[in-house]
Amino acid sequence: MSNSHGVIIQYDSLELTKVKFSTKEFVQSVATNTFPEEKITWLNFYVLDDFEPIEEFCRKEDFDRLVTQLIREGDSRPQFEDYEKYLFFSVRAAIPSGSLKFQHEQLAFILGPNYLISFQSKPSDYFASVRDRLENKKGIIRDKGTDFLLYRLLDAITDKYYEVLDASSLAIEDLDLRISNSGNTQLLKSIEVQKRKLMELRRIVLPLKEIAIALESSKSPLFKRDTKHYFSDLKQNCISIIEEIESNKNALEGLSNLYYATQSQRMNEIMKVLTIVSTIFIPLTFIAGIYGMNFHNIPELRNKNGYFITWGVMVLITIALLGYFYKKGWLNRK
Repeated sequence: MSNSHGVIIQYDSLELTKVKFSTKEFVQSVATNTFPEEKITWLNFYVLDDFEPIEEFCRKEDFDRLVTQLIREGDSRPQFEDYEKYLFFSVRAAIPSGSLKFQHEQLAFILGPNYLISFQSKPSDYFASVRDRLENKKGIIRDKGTDFLLYRLLDAITDKYYEVLDASSLAIEDLDLRISNSGNTQLLKSIEVQKRKLMELRRIVLPLKEIAIALESSKSPLFKRDTKHYFSDLKQNCISIIEEIESNKNALEGLSNLYYATQSQRMNEIMKVLTIVSTIFIPLTFIAGIYGMNFHNIPELRNKNGYFITWGVMVLITIALLGYFYKKGWLNRK
């Protein structure tokens, strides 16, 4: 059984209506040319596990076949297409996750003169802040057109990018502390996981930056002149995210170097201890080796105090060497 569904929001500066629907029944009765011209309509489809109704809707609206194909694929390279009566583009959204990879999916948008259609393949909620602005009439969103609504949706997606970056930054700080206080070999694997997350996020953000540039420079009548600077801000946000990604990648490279330096330092400490122990036992082993030889003419062989004298010499040598090492600072762990 399909669980594809959606939400349609229609609004102007005075009122707003919001209706949830089942995709299959909804697309049979709805058409964009029936949307009231004096209102803005935002149509958001969720969970495209049953694509037939969406395909029927796109065919009925006479959307290009490439548009239908790109919506269906869901994991294709983000694209931007400027048609005569509408704009189509797709981007990848991301949200933080405690797993080895963050959650991400491809979102598609169709922008018309008085409507905006968004397609989500998963039930993740990226646009709660936008709906809150609409329903509670926060800011100027209810006084603007579909181009400003589109900007707000894309801005909400970039906010999620920042959340992924913040989670990555916290993970990097935690790794920094753990590397300083631990020799756990799993830390290097954690560093590599964070690197892969940042590289994947960069691949997601770069296309949105290109789309923001295309929207900013678009000559389409669907965009008002006073809205263009919002897409310029969106582009700058993407650039800022990319710069922060590079900064975090450099931090991770530094942590990798710190990890290897710490491991090398620990190995040096171990070698120093082993060297000190060996240095102490070399003369003791030498003495024990000489007097362990079974020759009858060893001068001290019949000395009744020879055993105690030998022990005394060995203890004195040990104390002298430890004193020398301490004076040189080799026994100081700091």
